Amino acid sequence: MIPKEILKKIRRIEIRTKKLVNDLFSGEYHSTFKGHGMEFEEVRQYEPGDDIRLIDWNVTARTGYPYIKKFKEERELSVVMLVDASSSGKFGTRDRFKSETAAELCALLAFSAIKNNDKVGLIIFTDKIEKFIPPQKGRGHVLRLIREILYFKPQGVGTDIGGALEYFNKVIKRKSVVFLVSDFLSEQYIKPLQIANNKHDLVAVKISDPRETRFDSLGLIELEDAETGEVIMVDTSSKEFRKEFSARAEEDNLALKKAFQLINVDFVNIRTDESYIVPLINFFKMRERRL
Repeated sequence: MIPKEILKKIRRIEIRTKKLVNDLFSGEYHSTFKGHGMEFEEVRQYEPGDDIRLIDWNVTARTGYPYIKKFKEERELSVVMLVDASSSGKFGTRDRFKSETAAELCALLAFSAIKNNDKVGLIIFTDKIEKFIPPQKGRGHVLRLIREILYFKPQGVGTDIGGALEYFNKVIKRKSVVFLVSDFLSEQYIKPLQIANNKHDLVAVKISDPRETRFDSLGLIELEDAETGEVIMVDTSSKEFRKEFSARAEEDNLALKKAFQLINVDFVNIRTDESYIVPLINFFKMRERRL
């Protein structure tokens, strides 16, 4: 049975994200992720100003009045959340863990998708595939996805993004919008990422915590790798250590951005200590300008 605390958290996320969807994100999402074409909807009588190229000459000939064809966007997209549930997600030094930020972000994207009549699916992965839920529509389906992201107990602890992308390429045949949500503490995934991006419309969303790029002076502290269990002792009172740690973190972030740029993968960086609204809105606007 799902604990009451989790059910309350799901409800809070639903209320918060649905308000954001209604107030901000639905239109931005619709403009950013277009359908794959136009389909015939109906004919109606010609009105001054209508494009004469849309006149339906058969109907016009039968009725004796000019009619035009109306089309609507073939909107039904499939959106797939590819979510990293490795142990490093259970880390956060401010209001919430990286995994909680990922869950709320996925909820926002999923509610935006169903409001635009799109389907949403989910793949949860660690160093193995943990869960696959095929794309479907509806509020109940989205609530199930949020519940799985928040409450799912993975068997693996490590991260294999490459393996997750290879699995995704096998099970999702129709071109989809894909949000790969991870902290990207993994290796050897660029090639499968490129293959997935060539087939689909892929957006890499990195979830990070400020402690992963900067330390305050706290003296000697133990650090444990959540995925390997390795423990090391570091002296955070050392200016040299803090400076080198921040510099290496910055180098890693720049290398990640450069790798994504080289294979034309869109990238959004979300931090646990900041609102995800501004970076997402900026990303949507950037995509809209590019279309």
